[in-house]
This record gives sequence, structure tokens and C-alpha cells, in this order.
Amino acid sequence: MRALRTYPILGAAIAQLVAGVVVIALRLALHGVIDAGTLFWVSLALQSAGAALVTKLIGLPVWWVWISLGFPPAMALALHAGELPAWPFGVAFLLLYLVFSNTARERVPLYLSNSQTTEALLSLMRQRGGTRFTDLGSGLGGVVRRLDGEGRIACGVESAPMVWLVSALMSKLTGRGRIARQDIWAADISGEDIVYVFLSPEPMPALYRKAMGEMKPGSLLVSNSFAVPDVEADEIWELPDRRKTRLFLYEMKGGAAPA
Repeated sequence: MRALRTYPILGAAIAQLVAGVVVIALRLALHGVIDAGTLFWVSLALQSAGAALVTKLIGLPVWWVWISLGFPPAMALALHAGELPAWPFGVAFLLLYLVFSNTARERVPLYLSNSQTTEALLSLMRQRGGTRFTDLGSGLGGVVRRLDGEGRIACGVESAPMVWLVSALMSKLTGRGRIARQDIWAADISGEDIVYVFLSPEPMPALYRKAMGEMKPGSLLVSNSFAVPDVEADEIWELPDRRKTRLFLYEMKGGAAPA
């Protein structure tokens, strides 16, 4: 199960496959019993609901449940694209680009931290008396808004245009935190007490080198779910949430960054 949570697209594909097997069995059982049009809509609804249910049972984040729910209707729509105007597909592509444009470039999907993780980070900041916090790849900015205040300055860094716009507006409206539209590799993290990331396995070695080269001694790099390869974490926090989220804590010792 942990592998499916680490690579959620694999879990989502398995969910569609499981639902598809059920739908095929249903179509065979109902063939000739109900008309083809009704059977199509029943099959489509069952595929969507079944895939969403399996995705939830696997333990993937809630947005993957919505993706699983919407994928079958989207495919059905695409198969009938010749009967539809082209502009809705252009709008859909633009929206997807604005939300996920950094995924291909930085190889980092959109992950959102849950409330248990946010509270754990708040507890960590309080324990250490930290006053400066940065979330690299801050998504919708929930962590930043929760940690900002009580003498703490929390900032987020997000490069996807639509995600940044939504999170920046929410920070403005609530008066909590600041979200910069910036590449995570260009962010200055030299003054931070804790830098938090929820990225993917791919960028972790380079990110650790960046942290070692820029962050001050005694500060922490905290990675949600993805450990730095070949580097032993100073602490590992396993949270009591449904995902069994693990936070890997790396304390900066000072000195030159590893090659």
C-alpha cells in the first residue's frame, strides 16, 4: 500500500482497472436485459463510483478520489469529441496547464498536506522555538496559513500559476502567511528555522544539497513521505492519520554541501 501512496498514479490506474472488471461483468450479465443506451449510462456511473471507492480504500489523497471519479466521464467525452465543439477542450487544457505546469518541469506532482501533518509541523515549530518557516511547493497554502502568527513568519513558494493565485489570494484574505510565485530552486532558505517539503523521490537528493549549502546550522529540513536517499534522518515522525504519514527530519550540521 505504501508504494501506491508513493506513486499515486499507479494506485489510480489500479482503481480504474478493478472498477473496469466489475463493469465488464455487469455488462455481460445485463446484455439483452436492458437497452444499450441505459446500459452505457449505468456502466459509466458504476465505473466512476467504483474507481473512486477503490481509490479511497487504497488511502490516496482526496483529490485523487475526485480524479478517479471524473476520469471515466472525461474519457467518454473524448471518445465523442467529433460531435462536440473544440473550445471546451482548449479551456480544459489551459486550466490543467495553470494548475499542473510545474509537474513536468520540476517532476513534482501536486500533493496537499493533511491537517494532522500541519499540526505536527506547528508542534515542531513550538518545540524548537522557531520563528521562520518556509514550505517549498506550498500548493494551496494551508500549512503556511496555519503556521503563520504567534511571532512566527511562514512563507510558501509555489510556481504553478493557478495554484499560486488561489493560495496567494487566500493568504491576503486571511492575513496569514505570504506565498511567492517562484521556482523552489531559486528560493532563499538561508534564514529559515524549518523548511518543509512534500514533493516526490526525484528531487530529494538535489534538494538536500541545496538545504545543506544554504540553511543555517541547527535548522531543519522536513520531508513528508519521501526520504533523502542514502542519508539517515535525525528523526522520523509517524503520524496517527489514515495514511500513516511519515515526516523525515534532517538537522543541518553546517559545513560544505555534499557533492
